[in-house]
Amino acid sequence: MTFKSLGLSESLLETITQQNYTKPYPIQEAAIPAILRGSDVLGIAKTGSGKTAGFVLPILEWFQSKGAPRNRSIRVLVLVPTRELAVQIAVVFQTFGERLPRKVKTLAVYGGVSINPQMIGLQNVEILVATPGRLLDLLSHKALTIGETEILVLDEADKMLSMGFAEEMKDIFFLLPKKRQSILFSATLGDEIEAIHKSILRNPVKVEIEEEEQNLDLIRQTGYFVDPDRKGPLLRYLIKTREMKQVLVFVSATRTADNLVEKLSKNGIQAAAMHSGKSQGARTETLNRFKTGRLTVLVATDLVGRGIDIRFLPFVINYELPRSPKDYVHRIGRTGRAEAPGEAISLIIPEDTHHFKIIQKKMGKRVEMKESYDLDLSGY
Repeated sequence: MTFKSLGLSESLLETITQQNYTKPYPIQEAAIPAILRGSDVLGIAKTGSGKTAGFVLPILEWFQSKGAPRNRSIRVLVLVPTRELAVQIAVVFQTFGERLPRKVKTLAVYGGVSINPQMIGLQNVEILVATPGRLLDLLSHKALTIGETEILVLDEADKMLSMGFAEEMKDIFFLLPKKRQSILFSATLGDEIEAIHKSILRNPVKVEIEEEEQNLDLIRQTGYFVDPDRKGPLLRYLIKTREMKQVLVFVSATRTADNLVEKLSKNGIQAAAMHSGKSQGARTETLNRFKTGRLTVLVATDLVGRGIDIRFLPFVINYELPRSPKDYVHRIGRTGRAEAPGEAISLIIPEDTHHFKIIQKKMGKRVEMKESYDLDLSGY
């Protein structure tokens, strides 16, 4: 199946091609035509399944036949649990909408920063990507209205519930018009998600993408015990002494990614960061450099790491462990593909030891552990 067969216009197809999207993911094949028909959609899919483009593309297509924006009246509302996801989704809307005849203004709003610039930025916004708390703040300031919203998207709804946003979500649903199109995405389908689904969706098209089992047999896993102050030198030691030419390093925060790249670069190792703080254009260019061998080290967060698909990636290094065993498997699964062996290395500081044992137990595999204390890391 091709993107053209899904009912998207030529102008949008041109942008899709320019963004190096070759064929739709299964969730896109099912969701895009349903959303274009105006149907409600219930999508059960993990992060990295392609669901963001699955709702972004048909929504942008929908706008191509709509009239001029109504100031501060949001036509499409996307609710998300975190700032990082809000920024990422807004960037995807902006990237795919860049060359379309009908321009659509998108804005991401979230807490933890001043509300005033966001209030000013709402001028002529038609697509709002928001965390629940900040959206309610903006509504209380009468900075926008959602009484005429035509499309509602709930992304990572299960995570919003686990983060304690249930009451905020109910308050927002109450303010939305009853006549609208609703799209709900969740990694799981528990009782709470079922309750939301039954209260806001009307005869939804259900799209469930089974997660492929990751074959870990081709991946050699190694862990190094290391003190926190020796972690950076150990990383550089491994890259240089093992003569790694292409290595994906995972960290848990954007600040860590940027700091790590700075240290690697100062030590003569070509490195770049890829995270939600970077523009889509910068991320695309960085990934292309990495894929073509012009960049030795790519430092990424989990938020963008799922989208990194390289056929023969030899090394993955966990500079910091992820929170969940599933995320660990997703990370190391970037290597050991296409029947080619790969190696995953984890740097384990003392406080991570117990968590790493849990990861191994859940994964069903033991990781070979090595001491790093006798390694001479001076000069690294």
